Amino acid sequence: MDKQNVLIPGAGGAAGIGAIKSLRMCKFQGKIVSTDADMLSAGLYLADKGYVVPSANDPSFFREAMGIIEKEQIKIILPTSGFDIVPYSKNKKVLENNGVISVISDYKVIETCLNKEKFYYKLKGKFNLPYTTTNPSEIDTFPCIVKPIFGKGSRNVFICHDENELRMILSRYNDMLIQEYLPSKEYTIDVLSDLDGNALIAIPRERVEVKAGISFKGKIILDRAIQEECLRIAEYLRIKGPSCMQMKCDKKGEPKLTEVNPRMGGGTIMATYAGLNFPELIIKIANGEKIEIPEIKEITMVRYYEEVILDEKGKVMRL
Repeated sequence: MDKQNVLIPGAGGAAGIGAIKSLRMCKFQGKIVSTDADMLSAGLYLADKGYVVPSANDPSFFREAMGIIEKEQIKIILPTSGFDIVPYSKNKKVLENNGVISVISDYKVIETCLNKEKFYYKLKGKFNLPYTTTNPSEIDTFPCIVKPIFGKGSRNVFICHDENELRMILSRYNDMLIQEYLPSKEYTIDVLSDLDGNALIAIPRERVEVKAGISFKGKIILDRAIQEECLRIAEYLRIKGPSCMQMKCDKKGEPKLTEVNPRMGGGTIMATYAGLNFPELIIKIANGEKIEIPEIKEITMVRYYEEVILDEKGKVMRL
């Protein structure tokens, strides 16, 4: 693989750290540069070079990021952060004019995926979705799920068991979505598309144990029906590059799509261990290389905590 420098935004998240690990595993020859708004994000110290940047919604974010991109001669940006993909997608043309390929969906696609209400109505009637509304008077079956229209992970997601609970939650929070409760198995599906929006592969993984929205125990299940459905969804939305889709099963065991994140997920590294290294293939896609899909193994992952120790000067201590 050519010595092209790669930027990993959002290095504090599991997706960013997984991308760095995956690049190490494929013996990537270029420099791995990471950024994050938190100076104590582990990915800043796992990369070859880490930079602290403003939050993605800060007006100075993209200017600061471009300074790093120019300084480090970045050629490819991998989408791992749900926040950073917004300014990078809005400025794809600026990046392209500077010789940088951001393997990220177009802004209109990202905007649709981030707005769960807009997302629901775009896909309603075309794919299998849970019943969804913003009107509490339409809910007559409990429990139900209440979540933010704009939200990440499991923050401010509630299970309401009766009408009183539902009304109480809606009185405390604005811009909430009410959704059918799905009690059975939960899946994340890692999907990879090319830069023209052609979906190439979908790898489902069952989320056996989840903490703070991140899969800590999981197993890859090569379910053909789920794979084909997610490939159709990715092409319908015109996703470019990686995405991770969430599905949960209803009481009959039927999987229903709950959301699409147009970026790598916190557990995408499972695909690397199963035989398909997402960051490696993303770089090949960016370079216009022919992609060959390897055979995928059905594996199980169990995660544990690791430490990054810094000395008094902020340098990583090698034990």
